[in-house]
Amino acid sequence: MEKGTNCFPTCHVVFLAWTWLLLLSWCCTGAEITCRSCSSPSPSWPSSSSRLRQEQRQPPPPPPPPRGLRSWPGGRARGSAGAAAAAAEPLPGGEPGGRAGPRGAALRSAGAGGGAPGGRGPAAPPPPPRTRRSSEGRRALPAGGSRGVPAAEGQRGARAQPRGPAEEGRAARLRGAEELRLGSTTFALTGDAAHNQAMVHWSGHNSSVILILTKLYDFNLGSVTESSLWRSTDYGTTYEKLNDKVGLKTVLSYLYVSPTNKRKIMLLSDPEIESSILISSDEGATYQKYRLNFYIQSLLFHPKQEEWILAYSLDQKLYSSMDFGRKWQLMHERVTPNRFYWSVTGLDKEPDLVHMEARTADGHTHYLTCRIQECSETKRSGPFSRSIDVSSLVVQDEYIFIQVTAGGRANYYVSYRREPFAQIKLPKYSLPKDMHIISTDENQVFAAVQEWNQNDTYNLYISDTRGVYFTLALENVKSSRGLEGNIIIDLYEVAGIKGIFLANRKIDDQIKTFITYNKGRDWRLLQAPDTDVRGDPVVCQLPFCSLHLHLQLSENPYTSGSISSKETAPGLLVATGNIGSELSYTDVGVFISADGGNSWRQIFEEEYNVWFLDWGGALVAMKHTSVPVRHMWVSFDEGRSWSRYSFTSTPLFVDGSLVDPGIETQIMTVFGHFSLRSEWQLVKVDYKSVFSRRCNKDDYQTWHLHNQGEPCVMGERKIYKKRKPGAQCSLGRDYSKTVVSEPCVCGQGDFECDYGYERHSNNQCVPAFWFSPSSLSKDCSIGQSYLNSTGYRRIVSNNCTDGLREKYMAKMEKCPGKAPRGLHILTTDGKLVTEQGHNATFIILMEEGDLQRTNIQLDFGDGLAVSYANFSPVEDGIRHVYKSAGIFQVTAYAENSLGSDTAVLFLHVVCPVEHVHLSVPFVAIRNKDVNITAVVWPSQAGTLTYFWWFGNSTKPLITLESSISYIFAVEGMNTVTVQVAAGNTLIQDTKEIAVHEYFQSQLLSFSPNLDYHNPDIPEWRQDIGKVIKRALAQVTGIPDEQILVAVFPGLPTSAELFILPHKNTTERRKSSEADLEQVVEILFNALNQNLVQFELKPGVEVIVYVTQLTLAPLVDSSTGHSSSAMLMLLSVVFVGLAVFLVYKFKRKIPWINIYAQVQHDKEQEMIGSVSQSENAPKITLSEFTDPEELMDKELDTRMMGERQPSAGAFFTVWVRMLVTGVLGKAATVTPGTGRASGTEIRS
Repeated sequence: MEKGTNCFPTCHVVFLAWTWLLLLSWCCTGAEITCRSCSSPSPSWPSSSSRLRQEQRQPPPPPPPPRGLRSWPGGRARGSAGAAAAAAEPLPGGEPGGRAGPRGAALRSAGAGGGAPGGRGPAAPPPPPRTRRSSEGRRALPAGGSRGVPAAEGQRGARAQPRGPAEEGRAARLRGAEELRLGSTTFALTGDAAHNQAMVHWSGHNSSVILILTKLYDFNLGSVTESSLWRSTDYGTTYEKLNDKVGLKTVLSYLYVSPTNKRKIMLLSDPEIESSILISSDEGATYQKYRLNFYIQSLLFHPKQEEWILAYSLDQKLYSSMDFGRKWQLMHERVTPNRFYWSVTGLDKEPDLVHMEARTADGHTHYLTCRIQECSETKRSGPFSRSIDVSSLVVQDEYIFIQVTAGGRANYYVSYRREPFAQIKLPKYSLPKDMHIISTDENQVFAAVQEWNQNDTYNLYISDTRGVYFTLALENVKSSRGLEGNIIIDLYEVAGIKGIFLANRKIDDQIKTFITYNKGRDWRLLQAPDTDVRGDPVVCQLPFCSLHLHLQLSENPYTSGSISSKETAPGLLVATGNIGSELSYTDVGVFISADGGNSWRQIFEEEYNVWFLDWGGALVAMKHTSVPVRHMWVSFDEGRSWSRYSFTSTPLFVDGSLVDPGIETQIMTVFGHFSLRSEWQLVKVDYKSVFSRRCNKDDYQTWHLHNQGEPCVMGERKIYKKRKPGAQCSLGRDYSKTVVSEPCVCGQGDFECDYGYERHSNNQCVPAFWFSPSSLSKDCSIGQSYLNSTGYRRIVSNNCTDGLREKYMAKMEKCPGKAPRGLHILTTDGKLVTEQGHNATFIILMEEGDLQRTNIQLDFGDGLAVSYANFSPVEDGIRHVYKSAGIFQVTAYAENSLGSDTAVLFLHVVCPVEHVHLSVPFVAIRNKDVNITAVVWPSQAGTLTYFWWFGNSTKPLITLESSISYIFAVEGMNTVTVQVAAGNTLIQDTKEIAVHEYFQSQLLSFSPNLDYHNPDIPEWRQDIGKVIKRALAQVTGIPDEQILVAVFPGLPTSAELFILPHKNTTERRKSSEADLEQVVEILFNALNQNLVQFELKPGVEVIVYVTQLTLAPLVDSSTGHSSSAMLMLLSVVFVGLAVFLVYKFKRKIPWINIYAQVQHDKEQEMIGSVSQSENAPKITLSEFTDPEELMDKELDTRMMGERQPSAGAFFTVWVRMLVTGVLGKAATVTPGTGRASGTEIRS
């Protein structure tokens, strides 16, 4: 990615209070400035600045990050990894290619790690407004972030308790006691006192134009209700109000600036009123208005072409414009928020190429590229063939990163200079659960990895040039949560000098600050100053005591951060910290180093904002306090002495300050209020008067970079030119930090351990226990050569020569011949299940062997196999489609002239299941086996897993069979649930079974008019059963709990009546049986007298009958009967009568069935499987053949498991067969007139 192309994250933002000022600096980032003099809209909303102070003093332990998929920070990073810019609004313009909107990298995950989606107003402390402008996370580690705040070019010490006379005591030490005054002018934004937001654009670079957009944001409505646009053409001395030029009724919400042409301005109206943009090509003097048919959430400007813009809408669509927003064209839908990038010059062939992460029609997320005018489905390409994790695409400098989770583990891939993707190699057992790309500077990747055993710390890893092989740089680096929940890594890269980093490391529950001068190879503690700010000696002995620094960057470019440095002032660092055994959030001061961190001096005991002026030749400090101030301090000798200047006659509640972006005119703008309800005051401070003259050659001196006296840093001796301390002269725009550099002889400190090697106590790099050095030669064929590592590699960007270079360089060797070893076969998604008819992609890996001379054969297990002469064709995977379901043994076989190896994978191919119907008896006998069956559709679904839950059990029974036998030990209603798993599909059905010691049942039939209204669906049968139950209870007075009615599927409509014993009658078995007989007598009398009937609908009365066995009349519409049919009919009738007579003679009880467990030789009768609770998806009768076959299956199910069925059971079966039409076409049954017990059958 081009340097400076990321517009939004180049400055960080912090939420401070309910009224603020959003400013745009030269980096085109908006930010918030607190109106400290203003009251909060609600007393219950604490000031965020006070909250920040409390966090610095008593930091709460950061919450554990989400354990899922983590998105990666994009953008150019130089410091705190994941330090997301917390701006509540998409911020405008920026350096070339700047993203004028929130760009997030951490999820979510989700989340993801980013804060709650904010609105167009502030996210905290006030309630967040509507999400119309929200960003879903923000890019961590902005471009140039850790090199100081670009706009303010300064730092702010952590808040400490004011020490009363400290400021006056320092003033007494200043040069003279006279009142020095800076040239300044003050301008009030008249009429905007109620406005609580503002965005400022100061293009700088010799431009005198400043634009300010002020807004009244209504927190209750969640929208902007008023706005004013101001313009200055004299560096902020005076301003003109431009509301009449943009439209008096137009309410503006955002201001954007072209990063490549500061004269081009874009204003966005509030979408609650209208969706439109206003465009200016003359630095905001005049505007043209254009309507939009979508809502812009963020903008991304092209790094070279000033007219080209990408716009991301609220409905996840990506639009492009080639005329600075006058016309827009839809590029793609379902684009992941903040995952789209312009092409990188010199790497991508087309300048209008766009990299994006989007969800395609198959529902998966893919990495796609296309040109802005040719982005149809046929024109898009996928540089990575497989799907990727959501919010994982990062295009940064020469590198492209993606993440793919397989088998529960995250795998990271990188493309260097648009080469094919390669899997990132971390130490084998690092097992990362979170990863952030911190920096991609100087052809190397710096990454922070949270490993499996870490919670609040990260390990730092550094890569080779291609970004593939990573080695450990530092363990247990402190991490924390930002204001939006984003992860912040305590790592800071010093600007202006390559290879110098500062990091806060956790050791034995103490946080200590370390510094490295060779990109992480060696780290050491910081030496504390010899004296404090008062000149008193400091007793601090390493390693027990040292200097510790806060390394967080400012999230607001208008108040300096806790640490800063500047490329134009190499070696100069200003930071907040403390002296002691560990990092402290109390009793902090401000420290400065003028020699690249070798030595430090304390310059303030309290909190101050410090800015760099005149290319870093001068420092400006302002006390950070809640009371009004009117003084600044200026130092020309790197903070050794300070002169106090007044910049306003009336004390000002300072809300923020902005240094001229060009750093050439020595102008600073201070924003604030004179009183609680005053207008916004813009104070322009001109520092020209403090510079007596332009610098000449006598005002400069040389400075030699060193590391504790060692002159060679990163393989070079460097000499810098800097202004002599105390020289009160101006450097000017033609200043050059001329550097004299010469290479050093390579020493041991110029080499780090190569991948797979670890540094031991003797300073030697030896292979790790899990690493085999010979494995790196597997890409090498016999007859070729490869570079065999010595265990060392020169640090990237190290410029040393000769010396140990030859000894530690990788040696060119002939490729050894090796037999295949460590052959593995896996699927691309890491799953061992696939769907029938879908592509299954297999990946073959080999740990050792000659990839180019090894034959590969893959047997899919379904009778098909493929063979390849080498590994080249199988690098992207081998696809295969299975046409049938089942379990297939997939075998990979690798062979060359030296040996062979085999790998096996068992793949489950399934057909997605759609329905499951649980077939259970309606009533069962306690302590007797009950056969339960799950009927799945479609039936050819492959291998299924069944999970059975009975009653209140919390652990299921798991089977591979669709039937199970179970014994119910508890009387009453028992619940049975079955879940069927097929691949990723899981469906279930639940039924209830009434369990009793004994019961009676009787088949019921209905008047024929019911059949006409029978849709034959489960819900209808349930409702009719309830209606019949109520009718029986109403006519007979029998309690509901003693009656159950189950309506059977099919026509003619029939049902089964179950008469249950009364509750709690187990102890009175004999008397209860007698009571049950009385209930049966009452029910049959009512049924035989046609007293049980119900109204199905107005005019439709349905009568309920007792189904009786009858011989006549049989109605047949055919003209004749075959003799065989008549014989069969008579045979069935006589067999049924014979069974009945045998049963009656043997049992001497009424013909109605009595089910009881009296003796061990009496077995259970399975009653028809009718459900009271049909939770399964609807299954129509067409899915089951026909009613006769369905009944046959049901009867088979009922009879399963019965060892010795009773005669009564056979009788029930035959009667039901007669009733449901087994005997012929349709049987007309005449109700009998016998006793209710059914001892007689009358025609």
